[in-house]
Amino acid sequence: MSTINALISWPSAPLTDSLVRRAIAAISLPVAFISQEQLNLSPSPLLQWSTYDHIDHELVHCKRDSVLSSSYIFRKALIRKHYLSYIIQSYTKKYPDSILHQAFPRTFQVEISFADELDEMWTDELWELGEDLDSGHSGWILKPGMADRGMGIRIFHSKENLQQIFEEFEHSDSEDGSETQDVPDTSVVTSQLRHFVIQEYIDTPLLLDPSETLEKGSSGESLSGRKFHLRVYCVAKGNIQLYVYKRILALFSSMPYLPLSSQSSDIDLKAHLTNTSLQTELGDSNVRLLDELQGCHILSDGSGKTLTSSDIAELVTEISTVLADVFRAASQNPVHFQPLPNAFELYGVDFLVCHTPEDADKRFHVKILELNSEPAIELTGPRLTWILEDLFESIAKVCVEPFFSDRKDAEPWIVSEVKHNLLKCMDENIRSPET
Repeated sequence: MSTINALISWPSAPLTDSLVRRAIAAISLPVAFISQEQLNLSPSPLLQWSTYDHIDHELVHCKRDSVLSSSYIFRKALIRKHYLSYIIQSYTKKYPDSILHQAFPRTFQVEISFADELDEMWTDELWELGEDLDSGHSGWILKPGMADRGMGIRIFHSKENLQQIFEEFEHSDSEDGSETQDVPDTSVVTSQLRHFVIQEYIDTPLLLDPSETLEKGSSGESLSGRKFHLRVYCVAKGNIQLYVYKRILALFSSMPYLPLSSQSSDIDLKAHLTNTSLQTELGDSNVRLLDELQGCHILSDGSGKTLTSSDIAELVTEISTVLADVFRAASQNPVHFQPLPNAFELYGVDFLVCHTPEDADKRFHVKILELNSEPAIELTGPRLTWILEDLFESIAKVCVEPFFSDRKDAEPWIVSEVKHNLLKCMDENIRSPET
C-alpha cells in the first residue's frame, strides 16, 4: 500500500489546520506530510487538503487518478452571491417546479461603482425594485457579491436609504485608496467591490430564545424572541455526491428581534443580523446546535407551542432538498462550476427559518442565503469544537480514504441514508471536463 503524500496548509486558519491533521491521522492509510516546496516534485499519490490558493490546481486537473484536492477549481457559481442568484434564477425558469422557487428570496443583481449611478438604474434594471420601494410594503438587504463575514451588509426600505448607503461606501475610500478609520467596521469600498445583490428582507423569521436551552421548562413569560440562521455544513464529493452534516448550528442575533416596520431609517442591525463575525465579543454564547432547540418556545406567534423533534427533522429534509437543487443549478453553468472526480469540498451554508403559522400543512420553511467556501469554523466556539472534529473525521473517511484505498467497492450508500453523521442528498454523474 503506497504512502499518501499530504500537503496541509492553512496559514490563516490554525484550527482548520489542526482539524485536518487530526482527521488524516484517523484514517487507516499511511500518510507522509510534505511541504509546499516538496509539491514542486509532483509526488504521487498526493492529497492536497489546503486553502484554495496553496493547491496546485494543474496537478489536480492532469492527474485525476492519483491526486485528490480539497477544493473544486471552478465554483464561483456557488460562493459568489451574484453568481448564485443568477444560476438559481436561470434554473427556476427552466424548472418551474423546483423547490428553489420558494427557498430563495427575491433578488436583484447590481453592478455599481458610484452612488450617482442609481439614478439611471431606477429606470432600467432596478425598475421593479423601485416600484416596490415606492409602495413602502417591504424592506431589502444589500450584500456585496464577493465579501464575507458580514462586510457591507445593510438594510434599507427606500430609494433614499440605498442612495445614502452607497454614498457612505464611497466616503470610506480615502484619498490614498485605503479605508478611513472613522467608518463602521463593516463598510466596503464600492470602487473595489462593484458587484452587489439586493434581497428581499424576510419578515417572518422563526423567533426563539437561546437562553431557554440552558433551562428547559420555562413558562415563556420572561423570554424574548431572537432571530437566528442555520449554519449547515455540506460536503461535495467527486462529480457529484452531496452530503449534509447532521449536526447543524443555530446562530442567534445579539438583541431581541424588532419588526422592520417598527423602526425608522436608522436601523439597528444587531437585532436583524445573525452573523457571528459581527458578534465576536460575545464568544459562542449565541451559538447552539439545532437539536438543542427542541422544546424551546416558539415566540414568533405567541401560541405557546414549542419546537418539536419532528419540526427539526422536517427542516433537515427540506435543507437537503434545497441544497441538491442548488448544486444541480450550478452544474448547468460549467463555466463557473465544474465538479471533478478527484476533488471534494466543504461548504458552510446559511439558511433562514421562516415561520408561517397560518400554513396548516407546513409551518416552517427555509430560505437559502449563501454558500461559503473555507467557512470560518473557528467562530463555532470552544463549546462545540467537538462537532468540528467529528465533521472533519467524517470527511476523511468518506472523501479521502476511499480515493486512495485499494478497496473501491464500498457498500452502497443511497440518497437519504445517513453514515458518519452525513446525510446523502444527491448522487448524480455530471460530466467533467476532459483531461
